[in-house]
Amino acid sequence: MNKHLILCDKNRSVVVMDRFFYDRLLPLERNLVKPTPDLGPLESSKTSRQSCIFVPVGVAGEHWNKKALSTILKLQATEKMNYQTIIESVYQKVKATENVGELASYIPELAKVNPDSFAVHITSVDHQNYGVGDYDLKFSLQSISKVLTLSLAYSILGENLWERLGVEPSGTAFNSLSQLELDKGIPRNPFVNAGALVVCDILITQLQQPKVDFLSFCRHITGIKTLDYSARIVESERMVGYRNIALCHFIKSFGNIINDPDEVLDFYFNICSLEMSCSEMSKAFLFLATENFSTSFTERFLTSSQAKRINAIMQTCGFYDESGEFAFRVGLPGKSGVGGGIMAIHPNKYCIAVLSPKLNPKGNSYRGMKFLELFTTETQLSIF
Repeated sequence: MNKHLILCDKNRSVVVMDRFFYDRLLPLERNLVKPTPDLGPLESSKTSRQSCIFVPVGVAGEHWNKKALSTILKLQATEKMNYQTIIESVYQKVKATENVGELASYIPELAKVNPDSFAVHITSVDHQNYGVGDYDLKFSLQSISKVLTLSLAYSILGENLWERLGVEPSGTAFNSLSQLELDKGIPRNPFVNAGALVVCDILITQLQQPKVDFLSFCRHITGIKTLDYSARIVESERMVGYRNIALCHFIKSFGNIINDPDEVLDFYFNICSLEMSCSEMSKAFLFLATENFSTSFTERFLTSSQAKRINAIMQTCGFYDESGEFAFRVGLPGKSGVGGGIMAIHPNKYCIAVLSPKLNPKGNSYRGMKFLELFTTETQLSIF
């Protein structure tokens, strides 16, 4: 096999790229890759190296089609994209607009946060970092932490997990009781509060010391050794958590909560109290963006199928009854929390974290949603 790189002129609707770029293609993009016949060593061409992308000769043999060209040129543009310039520009546009919405004041501690906090941070799969605003400010993850509990439970139980949970969008508020009666205590998905309570119940059964073991797991996969629960947030949620208490006992009546509801609720309030900054969050969830679903902090703990299914559930259920709107306007898998944070994934490219505490009527960050919509529009990149 010829070992040198092949080179093709883009004017002939053909390009080539090196292994680094090829390895970062999505499966669908790889299916479009139809390599060209070997045109000889790079040195023999008059076309500049900067005008091309390269692929190993090992996959040579067929012509690329025009759709492949469009896909690969888009990939090249992504790699050259200056994320810092783009996020700063979009940040200023969003910041210049009225900061509408309301704090999650039904949780007393969340009513005390600075409503004008605004931050964005991106970590790319090749570990480049870009940020603007208060991206080192810690805040309560709230429902974003449900991605971590789901990941751990899925890694332990595998497909048996779905005997107690659905994977469908709820179409109702995150703390709704209305569907549980009809669905006989099986929550529609793991990201509504009812679903997260069932996941917490599963972890209590599976872990020796649930709160200690879960925190250890989170520190391990994120690399954040100082990651911890917030006692003040836990107490604040416990004081007003009547709806969650009702949900837990209602599910218990159907037999889908195995452990003591008080223990399940205590664990649930703790996992929601985890605090991270945007810079930490964009690194912590990068394992869902990388090709092998691992990070520099940890070995792989989910199969490809499991990680892809978690991303799929984030796409369809990550924003409660606004998930369709987020998919329509942003086009990325993600998860929001009533602390004002949003985490979103672009597979094989980056994880982005946004913070703005004021929420829209659906319980999602108003500025966060707007920023991500403008960001994916500006970059012309989404999973669609």
